[in-house]
Amino acid sequence: MSQTLIVAKFGGTSVADFEAMNRSADVVLQDASTRLVVLSASAGITNLLVALAEGQQAPQRAVLLDDIRRIQYAIVDRLQRPEVIRDEIDRMIDNISMLSEAASLATSNALTDELVSHGELMSSLLFVEILRERQVNAEWFDVRKVMRTDDHFGRAVPDVQVLAEQATAQLQPRIEQALVITQGFIGSESEGRTTTLGRGGSDYTAALLGEALHAARVDIWTDVPGIYTTDPRVVPTAKRIDEITFEEAAEMATFGAKVLHPATLLPAVRRGIPVFVGSSKDPAAGGTRVCNETRNPPLFRALALRRKQTLLTLHSLNMLHTFGFLAELFNILARHNVSVDLITTSEVSVALTLDTTGSTSTSASLLTQALLTELSSLCRVEVEEDLALVAIIGNQLSKACGVGKEVFGVLDPFNLRMICYGASSYNLCFLVPGNDAESVVRTLHRNLFE
Repeated sequence: MSQTLIVAKFGGTSVADFEAMNRSADVVLQDASTRLVVLSASAGITNLLVALAEGQQAPQRAVLLDDIRRIQYAIVDRLQRPEVIRDEIDRMIDNISMLSEAASLATSNALTDELVSHGELMSSLLFVEILRERQVNAEWFDVRKVMRTDDHFGRAVPDVQVLAEQATAQLQPRIEQALVITQGFIGSESEGRTTTLGRGGSDYTAALLGEALHAARVDIWTDVPGIYTTDPRVVPTAKRIDEITFEEAAEMATFGAKVLHPATLLPAVRRGIPVFVGSSKDPAAGGTRVCNETRNPPLFRALALRRKQTLLTLHSLNMLHTFGFLAELFNILARHNVSVDLITTSEVSVALTLDTTGSTSTSASLLTQALLTELSSLCRVEVEEDLALVAIIGNQLSKACGVGKEVFGVLDPFNLRMICYGASSYNLCFLVPGNDAESVVRTLHRNLFE
């Protein structure tokens, strides 16, 4: 069975409304090997739930709950037998209402996870009904029964060992009897409290389940037919990449490409399971296959853009010929749970950007007054915001000749703030002012890919 098992994951736009859910059902039913389907929340629902989790006054809570009701009932009301599922959706919305009232009194990460999980629970219940109306033997499964995580709410880490045991015991037999529909993004910790896996967690769920069940392939269905040389909304002439390695795709995702979440690919890489990325709106358009290796990997593969970057420059004459300055700096950052993304150093200063990949934090929320105060006791701190990170993804970049000329030769008109090159043979990246970002990407794309 598992040799041919395909795990299919559908993102929020693929389950946004009745039509989208039916298109996704068509995709699922086209391939008999697809036996496990992982769903995100319907588009827009997670943002509404996050807003409720932040704690709102009664009038605003009512508005947000109405929006949730409207999105989900637009699907319920189109079913042939809406009464079958209506009570269940009502119960979920009552739950959301109760939890959001609790959040208005006191917020917590654990409460946020409990609240936000309802998006995936509702979309998966609705999708099962859509399949059953087509006479498909579909079964709803609560992923929290197998997805055991630690209790780091908001960005929980799955226990791969427990997941493998539980998936074999609880999911494998079901998959052999029915088409199983489950939730992405959510899990539960040892005491049974709901956790979430961080942004992009549904892709991660699909890859983890694929690994646990020894799947033949993981399909990620989204609103774009594959991975492109850059975001087609920024560069309409961007080309689709038919085949890309895990390393290249992970680099793209890390540096801001929206298609895949960086951690998503790790379980698939460990087991060598290929990942396919396609569009549920147009499955016939093909897509991108992500695998361990590709033939003739090119020097330049793609461009990624990450906006809203904060640059921290720390100046201190004490750095000159002394030991331990950087160690002390990193100790302070570690104490405040801040992870550094890029870093460059000179004799008397250090410039760095903050890593917010995969968390729901922003740079602004990481730069607390307490952190800035502690850093100021060590050195002079300069903070620059609204920068963008442009990353060139490729192969053997640090070993090739002439890369600098090809990249920077065309960027004369732009102010480049910080260049990181050489630490990885897969990327070269630099900061630019936020409002120049798209022009820089278009200029580079024209020069490297057209």
